[in-house]
Amino acid sequence: MNDELKSLIALSTLNDIGPGTIRKLLTLFGTADNVFKSSIAELMQVEGVGKGRAESIATFNKWSKVDKIIERLEVTGTKVITSTDGVFPELLREIPSCPVLLYVRGDIKKEDHYAFAVVGSRKASHYGISVTEKFTRELSEAGFTIVSGLARGIDSVAHRQAIKSSARTIAVLGCGVDIAYPPENANLMERIVERGAVVSEYPPGTRPHKEHFPIRNRIISGLSLGVLVTEATKKSGSLITASIAIEQNREVFAVPGNIMSPSAAGAHNLIKSGAKLVQGIEDIINELSPLLKGFIRQDQQEYHKSAQDKSAHLLNEDEQMLCKAMSLEPTHIDDITRLCGMPTNKALSILLNLELRGIVKQVEGMNFLLIY
Repeated sequence: MNDELKSLIALSTLNDIGPGTIRKLLTLFGTADNVFKSSIAELMQVEGVGKGRAESIATFNKWSKVDKIIERLEVTGTKVITSTDGVFPELLREIPSCPVLLYVRGDIKKEDHYAFAVVGSRKASHYGISVTEKFTRELSEAGFTIVSGLARGIDSVAHRQAIKSSARTIAVLGCGVDIAYPPENANLMERIVERGAVVSEYPPGTRPHKEHFPIRNRIISGLSLGVLVTEATKKSGSLITASIAIEQNREVFAVPGNIMSPSAAGAHNLIKSGAKLVQGIEDIINELSPLLKGFIRQDQQEYHKSAQDKSAHLLNEDEQMLCKAMSLEPTHIDDITRLCGMPTNKALSILLNLELRGIVKQVEGMNFLLIY
C-alpha cells in the first residue's frame, strides 16, 4: 500500500473530522500526506478546521493503528477504493457527504450504476415480506443492482431475493465489512460478497455502534437511483434513508399497506409527504425512465408480466375461488374454506398445487397468502 492511501486511511480514522472537511484539506494541500506535514496554523486556514481539529491532525501519532487496519485488509480480503478511483460508484460521488474512501469485500462493477435501494422495517410482517420479495424480484429481473443495509427484516429479505433472482446486490454496513451484523446474517453476508459487494466507510474490525447506522444510510441512498420503502413504522430507520434520499435528489417510493397496521404508518406518511405510491414495478420504471436511457430489460419485464397473466388464465374455477379468498396478508385455512364453501381437505390439496406453481405461499399456523 502506498503512503498516500495510508495517510488517507489515517485521516478517515479521526473522529472529529468528516469527509467534507477531509475534501477541503485535500483541495488546499493536494495530498493526504501533505495534510499531515502541515502546521497547525496552515491547517487552520481550512474552513471548519479550528484549533482542536488542527492539533488532532498535526499531533497524530496512531500510525500503529493504521498499520493494524492495513494488516486486517489483507487477512479479510478487503479492498480500499477512494472517491477519485475509476471504480468508485459514480452516483455516490455526486452526494455532498460522499465518503473519501470505501472498504469493499466483493466487487463494485460498472452495471452497479443502475442500483436501486429496497429498505424497510426490521420487524417485517408477512405482507411486508411478500411485497419486498415481489418488488425485489421484479427489479432484479429488470437488471437493477439491489442495495440495502443487511439489517433484520426487510433488508435481509431484499438481499436474499436478489441472490435468489441471480441479481447483483450491495450491502452497506454500519460496522467493518468483516463483521456480520446482525450475527445471524453471517452466511447471507458471504453470499452477498460472492454476488456483489459488502461495503462500509468504517475500517475492518470496527464494531457496530448505534450512531453509525443513520450515517451509513446516506451511502445506501447515495449508491441508488431511487429508494423503495416497502414497510415502515413511524419511527423506522428506513425513513431516515428516505429523508436523506430526498436531500440527495433521489426518487423515493413507498408501498401502501393496511391502514389499520402500525407497520404501514411510516410508508403512508411518506406517501402523504410526496413519495411515489407504488403498486407495481411499472410505477418505478415510469418515474425513473429519464435516467435509465434504455437500460431496463424490457424483455424481462414483459416476460414477467406474461408469466403472471398466464398463471391467472390457467387457474380453474376452484383455484380462482381460493385465490379470491386470499390476499398478500396471511389468511387462515378455516377462513378460506368458509368463504369458499369448500371442504378443508379439498382446499388444502388445491393450495398445495398453487404453492408448487409459485402462486400461493403457506406460512405458520395453516395460514396462506398470495405471492402475486
